[in-house]
Amino acid sequence: MTVKPADGDDILRENFAPWVRDLGLKVEDVGERRAVLRLPWSERLAREGGGLSGQALMAAADTATVIAVSGARGGFVPMTTVQQNTTFQRPVAGRDVLVEVVITKLGRTLAFADVTMTADGEDEPAARASTVYAILG
Repeated sequence: MTVKPADGDDILRENFAPWVRDLGLKVEDVGERRAVLRLPWSERLAREGGGLSGQALMAAADTATVIAVSGARGGFVPMTTVQQNTTFQRPVAGRDVLVEVVITKLGRTLAFADVTMTADGEDEPAARASTVYAILG
């Protein structure tokens, strides 16, 4: 099965905790080994000083990886985060963030991915992450 953006939105709605759904993530693109999600700007996600909180970016990266792995596997399967390493490079204020995931290795039980988070309209990333997921199903 090919996972389309609408399928990705269904995966978000049906498989994530309410607080993750409250981030408002929207699936913009899903490919064979990649996905792009949009994290809409919200004052609720801002930290002191008005920048988007690191916790929101990390949650978006983690969630987007599930969509990318689902796309690579042809549908959602249970999985869990094993590791996530995030580097913050510049603040984001007042802009949506595009969260692009590229699966670098997809095994039978583990998936590895690189995540780039860029403020909409910018060229330089705001943050980068690497993630490892255990595939449970």
